[in-house]
Amino acid sequence: MKQKRFKMLTALLMSIFLIFTTVGCTKTENEESKDGGQENDSISFNPGTYTGKSNGFGGEVVLEVTFSEDSISDIKLISSKETDHVGTPAFDIMFDEIKNFTSTDVDIVSGATYTSAAVISAVEDAATQAGCDKNALRIGKIPYETAAGEKITETYDVVIVGAGGAGVSAGAAAAQNSATVCLVEKEAEAGGNTLVSGCSFQSVMDCLVWDENDPDATTGYYEPTEETFEKAKSDQGRLDTLRTILNWSEKPFDETISDKEAVKSVEDYDLPSRGVHEEYLDTLKVLKKQIKSYLDWADAKIAAGADEKDLTLFSTVELHIFQTYYGGLRLNNDKTEWIYGNYDLVKQICSEIPATKEWLMDQGALFKNATSTGTLIGCLWQRINAFDGGIVDGKKVEGKWGTYFAVPINTILKANDKNTIMYRTKAKELITDSTGKVTGVKAEKYDGTEVEITANLGVILATGGYADNIDMVIDTNNYWDSDDLTSKIKTTNRSLAQGEGLAMAESVGADTIGMGFTQLMPIGWADSGILAGGKGENVIFISPSGTPNEGKRYVDESAERDVLAQGAYDFGGENGLFIQISNAGENTKENNIENREYFCTLSEAADMLEISADILRNTIIEYDSAVKTDTINQLDVPKSAAEGLIGNYSEDGSFKDDGLLSVRYLAPSTHHTMGGLVVNTSRQVLDKNGDVIPGLYAAGEVTGGIFAGNRLGGNAIAEILVSGKIAGEGITRSR
Repeated sequence: MKQKRFKMLTALLMSIFLIFTTVGCTKTENEESKDGGQENDSISFNPGTYTGKSNGFGGEVVLEVTFSEDSISDIKLISSKETDHVGTPAFDIMFDEIKNFTSTDVDIVSGATYTSAAVISAVEDAATQAGCDKNALRIGKIPYETAAGEKITETYDVVIVGAGGAGVSAGAAAAQNSATVCLVEKEAEAGGNTLVSGCSFQSVMDCLVWDENDPDATTGYYEPTEETFEKAKSDQGRLDTLRTILNWSEKPFDETISDKEAVKSVEDYDLPSRGVHEEYLDTLKVLKKQIKSYLDWADAKIAAGADEKDLTLFSTVELHIFQTYYGGLRLNNDKTEWIYGNYDLVKQICSEIPATKEWLMDQGALFKNATSTGTLIGCLWQRINAFDGGIVDGKKVEGKWGTYFAVPINTILKANDKNTIMYRTKAKELITDSTGKVTGVKAEKYDGTEVEITANLGVILATGGYADNIDMVIDTNNYWDSDDLTSKIKTTNRSLAQGEGLAMAESVGADTIGMGFTQLMPIGWADSGILAGGKGENVIFISPSGTPNEGKRYVDESAERDVLAQGAYDFGGENGLFIQISNAGENTKENNIENREYFCTLSEAADMLEISADILRNTIIEYDSAVKTDTINQLDVPKSAAEGLIGNYSEDGSFKDDGLLSVRYLAPSTHHTMGGLVVNTSRQVLDKNGDVIPGLYAAGEVTGGIFAGNRLGGNAIAEILVSGKIAGEGITRSR
């Protein structure tokens, strides 16, 4: 069955290749007609309105195309499943270009390649129905060409390169401080990689967690919204983690590796016995006192008959700081060098994200505050805050776009009529004066128009990482085994993540750090690499058929992301393929996603996976029994935190073979590049001597030194928001 599925995936990829081959070849074929600039009189249609269809990134794209005898008079979108603000901006742009030239030989929209190709294919489908040969339509009535306009020269207080989460946060902060702001964005709309991430973030909400001053409280008051919420409950297994930290050695960190061959994974580091780096010692001491008070209370409750899941959740900023530290404390591939996060930057993010969240809320952003103790893959603790849209001009804008973009962009544009976002404009070069101060940006619009923007106060780079630049990921790699991290790996990132911002900064002397460490997302869809989403506490990962461990668990699913990715390579199939199984919940077979996720019975799963039903059943029952008896730490493959059962059970406790399970096909894909520009706590970029490069700031994934070797899930959005705000505020203080 596995071979059949990979054949299906291969066929899917081949069809996409053929679409792009067709679209890409037309320009070469039509070169002569373009040179001539003459109208093609032979093109004609049977007038009327026709429905054209094609497959885009998310599924079928359906267009309604209206033709006159010799032109395309209208194109309307009937339906699509393209990602909002990622693929969808291509529609209007492509529609106008195709209508203007009566041609499908037009440029695709950067960042929306699949959607652009789908538009072209759907228009050609409709044109064929209208009696027009699609090859003639590719030549077009008017040969397609773009011409550069007159050079654009502008001056602003602040220029921000990149309009992702960090860029718009920086822009909002700078605009609030009365600076004129220009964001330069190479895509057709703001969003960057932030928009295709889970977009939830780690932040401690004190009102939801255990309070030493009122330990038995069941509710807490959230002052920013003047609401009272129920206290959150702990997942199973959290007490063991707290006890591990309580017993963490306080001696100076021991970097000694006496036997490199014995260190095969993070689990072999034995970090608690190695000690702690000096910068983090005081935080550890404070955290231990907090944990001791909580455990004294919790142990008394358990002795009186309570379960761990009945306990109010423990969570503090110090725990967030320390877990970010040890979650990123890693050895390089050669086992010769340790890397860990800059304490000041880590503390800044963990300490300031609650206030930064409130800052966004003051602008109109909405969050699901009552449930802001969730989890997601590789986050290590229950402190995930989820978005809930935003209010702009009295109207709610739904989803992540509303929270992180509609709201701060509204702040930017309303602050000053001059403020703007230059879309489809790619920054090429930083401008410096005779002293080395960064004073502006040279850029180029999609049509070749030159752009030169002077920045009175300076430039903020918010260009993101380079996880879509697989060659760069491999060339810089100093963490993953070369047999695992190969050119075959896919990515969760948009094509925009190429690393140009790093190159621009390095050209003016900027230093970098941690470039050898790229985070792999363990739960990418096996067919595409796209982020599948989810968490580890309520699922199990099993090895696929054809492997020695088939049908059995192999890793603590609630562990760090690099641990999960390495487990997939060690115990999975080709390219790290593994199977995630969870309870189907309210889903039915109608919710199946071909080649990705199936909702099915145990026997159906066994047939599909080509794994014995007995093995699958035993794996699920063994795991669920440990969850029921609070013994997940005693499993053959122990687990550090669990929430809910995998299987379905009758009232007598027997396993229900006809209950539905969720079965997902997953594999690691590149996700986040930890390496980047060296910055200080004001987000000023530093050179190789540790000196500030005047006029240059950076925020978000383009920076490094924070997450070291591995990032906790949910920390990226926290860092984006905090660093963007700090950079925007800091650059305006330079006046």
